Amino acid sequence: MVLVASVWSSQPDEGFSDLGSLDYTQPLTKGGTLTDRLPDQLRTLEHVTHYPLLDALLGRRSRRFGRGMQIGGGPLAYASPHPPQPLTELEEALIVFAACGLTGFALADLDYATGQGGNMLAGLFGRTIASPDAVDAVSLVVTNDEATYLIKRPQDFAPAEIPALVQLAQDHNFLELYRCLRVKIADGRAAPPVKPGFNFNINKWALYAPGSTYLLPINSMTAAYINVLLEAFDPSMGLYGIDERNLFQPAGIAKFAKSRGGTLDDNLTGGHVFTIQAVEQALVESISIEQGMLHQNIALMVQALGLGGFPNFARHEYGWFEALGFRMGSMPGSRYVGANRLLSFILGLLGRDQPFPYPLGLEREGSVLLKPFCPPYYPSMKDAVEALVAFKYGARGMRMNDTGTTDWQSPGSVTARIPRPSDSAIAATIAYCEYIFNRYGRFPAYTAPFRTMLGYQATHVDIDFYDRFYTPNALTETQRQHQVRWHADPSS
Repeated sequence: MVLVASVWSSQPDEGFSDLGSLDYTQPLTKGGTLTDRLPDQLRTLEHVTHYPLLDALLGRRSRRFGRGMQIGGGPLAYASPHPPQPLTELEEALIVFAACGLTGFALADLDYATGQGGNMLAGLFGRTIASPDAVDAVSLVVTNDEATYLIKRPQDFAPAEIPALVQLAQDHNFLELYRCLRVKIADGRAAPPVKPGFNFNINKWALYAPGSTYLLPINSMTAAYINVLLEAFDPSMGLYGIDERNLFQPAGIAKFAKSRGGTLDDNLTGGHVFTIQAVEQALVESISIEQGMLHQNIALMVQALGLGGFPNFARHEYGWFEALGFRMGSMPGSRYVGANRLLSFILGLLGRDQPFPYPLGLEREGSVLLKPFCPPYYPSMKDAVEALVAFKYGARGMRMNDTGTTDWQSPGSVTARIPRPSDSAIAATIAYCEYIFNRYGRFPAYTAPFRTMLGYQATHVDIDFYDRFYTPNALTETQRQHQVRWHADPSS
């Protein structure tokens, strides 16, 4: 089915050449059909496609005040005279594409000789954001007044489905791509409380305002973690992990040490030793950079569309996950710190060993939408590690050549020569992961399998507010022309 987003071609003079192929009954916005909005939508897509990157960078701002909002006090006290105006489906589709849309296939231009690290790559998908080792560790949730959606990652599709999705993006059919990527997980808006502890007061006047669309990236920790360990424990690297919360003893991998005839360098002065906290902190930072790119892309697209919005605090151990209906686990504080039985008993007697919840995975109607590589979704960490290895070297990983979905000229000859992790690296990874899970009750040890950091709220700007309190430079022409370009009634 050809939708409005695929009508506009790469040549501006040909932008209206295929109107006969449109489905004029297909709902495009929350307020009408395609015929109600056709000229404005086509002009808008042309404007967005040609919007200069430098202009987007120069004009990018946090513009928090949207139509229907109110600031109750202070020098900027103001009540919008306009009703809340939800984003259209196409507006959301373009923002989601900018955030993490499918664009093609990773070039994977690496050295795949044994010991050179090329096999650290986990897949061949390309998105609008970079991902360390192509793990695609960040998922996206979109929530508005009508519904809450999870945006599927490349690895959530069968390999044979990927080329069609990439083609939708290349054809600028962003609306249909959005519909293919999203999975409805709730009716209406899902969000945690705005009270202190879940958020900061600076945001509470605006958060989750009617008419706004909220985009929440979710960091998935386990696949990237195991993938790093497989490389770290390869004989060519020979790193050695110790547990700083257990008197710096080996983290389950003593038998793999060089001092015992293994391949991992346990010389504490040789620079090859890491602590659990150090590697997990590096993991958090790495995945957070991936999320940061997602937020920047959202902000640039919001500017190109002439909308408003702002990133905001969303870092809570469990608030968002409970609101989204994740399957939750719980553990006492003593388990988190790896306390011995005596200390755990004392903490319990004193009432200080309080349990705290954390997310395990996202399930809906018998289907698992987001699951980590750890229990309870695998019987053991051994099974989880072996599952990740199988994923990396299966049809959804580096063997995607079987479906013709790479940019290598001779994919079969390339992937056939990509070495798998060594048996010793896999065995050490299993031992390390089992040690963490058995001692600390979850994997990773310092953080839950999923975590949130920042969210982004997109809105229709209330121009009157900015004209009341700011100089004309506060808004660009893109904001001022948004209603004309996108909506049949500029005053709507």
